Amino acid sequence: MGKKKVAAKSQEELVKESEAVEATAAKESAKSVSTRLSHGRIYVNASYNNTMITVTDEKGGVVAWMSSGSLGFSGPKKATPFAASKVAEAIAEKVRKSGPLNVEIFVRGIGKGRDSAVRTLAAKGFVVESVKDITPIPHNGPRPRKTRRV
Repeated sequence: MGKKKVAAKSQEELVKESEAVEATAAKESAKSVSTRLSHGRIYVNASYNNTMITVTDEKGGVVAWMSSGSLGFSGPKKATPFAASKVAEAIAEKVRKSGPLNVEIFVRGIGKGRDSAVRTLAAKGFVVESVKDITPIPHNGPRPRKTRRV
């Protein structure tokens, strides 16, 4: 198969990449919604490949959403706890003026960014009323294989 090349990034490239991520987060947070909400829901979807956060009102209308891919993370970096905390910070900035203050958090998925996203949301000034895990669980599973006849 051959040897695989490992791309080693210099310190300057890493700094440029982090600045680009922060710039896109600041650009995304500049957009705002005109209505003022007091209560809302935050859905954190943490999969193996990405972390997505959606802020809705009580009826389910989407106020804001963001994913780690939209912040500039790519590849396996999207599923890290660091990326999830950055997404939570960007969402908090995006809904600071208009968004809900009292929130219920619904967490779905088994990715690495679950805990860090919830902790960051709580640290950013949201009053967390409840945290609920809504990860789908199979009750019966797939159909079993047919019995082996010898």
